[in-house]
Amino acid sequence: MDAIVAAYVYQDRKRLLFYVLMASLGSALGSIPLYIIGYLGGEKVLRKRISEERFLRIHRSFERHEFWALMFPGMLPPPVPFKIFVLGAAVFEMKFRDFLAAIFAGRFVRFLTLSLLTLWFGPRIVELMATVFRRHIYWVLGVVVAGVVVWLAWRWRRRRGGANEP
Repeated sequence: MDAIVAAYVYQDRKRLLFYVLMASLGSALGSIPLYIIGYLGGEKVLRKRISEERFLRIHRSFERHEFWALMFPGMLPPPVPFKIFVLGAAVFEMKFRDFLAAIFAGRFVRFLTLSLLTLWFGPRIVELMATVFRRHIYWVLGVVVAGVVVWLAWRWRRRRGGANEP
């Protein structure tokens, strides 16, 4: 979807807002079936897909800031597992109106940012990123895995350091 929006915006700058609005609306409407599935019995599906700790963390997030807990993941590009948050919104019984508004707002920010970057740098930036991922997928995955390992080690060390203190 990102490449399509970027291509349309680059070809017709005057309709930037229209393309961003349509992509955001399409994303929000496309999330409705998953919301229905989650609402009707998604807790079992969600618990199968993620750990209990992560389930409880998402639940606490939705209890505190329901709208933001769905909007922020909606702003992030792939590979963020956005469907888990959509399922979570349904499982934790987020109001349908707020659900649609949060997804629309998050995707609007995402597609608007993408469109502005495309206009600033040209469509080559989208092509470049796609090429980097396609041709160098193992390097990209290696860097991502290394980053996750460093982050987990840092987190483990921080927790362990706090446990040793009186």
